[in-house]
Amino acid sequence: MNKVELQGASGDAMDLAVGRRIRELRRARDLPLTAVAERTGLSIGFLSQVERGLSSPSLRVLTNLADVFGVALGALFGGAEGEPDPVVVRAAERPELKLWRSGISKQLLTPAAPDSRLNLYLVRMEPEASTGDEFYTHQGEEAGLVLEGAMILTVDTDQYRLERGDSFRFASTRPHRFSNPLPRPTLVVWINSLA
Repeated sequence: MNKVELQGASGDAMDLAVGRRIRELRRARDLPLTAVAERTGLSIGFLSQVERGLSSPSLRVLTNLADVFGVALGALFGGAEGEPDPVVVRAAERPELKLWRSGISKQLLTPAAPDSRLNLYLVRMEPEASTGDEFYTHQGEEAGLVLEGAMILTVDTDQYRLERGDSFRFASTRPHRFSNPLPRPTLVVWINSLA
């Protein structure tokens, strides 16, 4: 399972923070664990472990949970509901998802807010990093711009090699995956938007 870490925090601390946030969102929507399990196809036991910070959710799990709660992925990493909508993110305070098994990290460049429909990330893919062989889908739309390196983006059955300066856009409901084919890191500015 992919590990999720917050920049400057240990993996355990991030797992606890993400778990608390997931529980908050679930309770705010008055959803029992059984309903979330039914909608995501995940076991109640696993969801309980995620909420208690005992398991590290993968990107696929996090996007499924965000869809169930009707929030953008970035809402899982801060900004409690009812708090003022933040405007600025300082460089030293950016939350970062480190999916260490896949070699991919995502820095959240926009303020984490529960009602945000738009999130901007700086995605870093280590040499030969990949989201894996399985495709994933979620709600919304995404777009990006390759800043450095190259990436292979597969959407449905179409595969694209994008180099520095190339950009993309597609509906997130289309099965997709991506990877870095190079022996050096790749950087991509990535936007996720909910419909």
